[in-house]
Amino acid sequence: MAHETYKAALKARLRELDTRLHDIEDELDAPSSKDWEDSATEREGDEVLESLGVSGQQEIARIRAALGRIRDGSYGECMKCADDISQERLTLLPDTPFCKNCAT
Repeated sequence: MAHETYKAALKARLRELDTRLHDIEDELDAPSSKDWEDSATEREGDEVLESLGVSGQQEIARIRAALGRIRDGSYGECMKCADDISQERLTLLPDTPFCKNCAT
């Protein structure tokens, strides 16, 4: 798969995450219930949403780093050992900076 294909996939995923994070932010900003039991349930839900938001932000950072590697020509090269990352691995994890051996 050509780098342009990975770039398109990474940008598409970035758009998905951006939409999802905006939805999470909107949900977290929604007014909370005055009822104590409902409020406790909402807090639990907010914790889950916050966790999803953090993992989404981490994935965004990885995608942006991968797009940077595409720009500078180092995409597909392991950041640890400098070996090529397999096409199969990049297809599965297009934002990965590591080959299979270095990722473990």
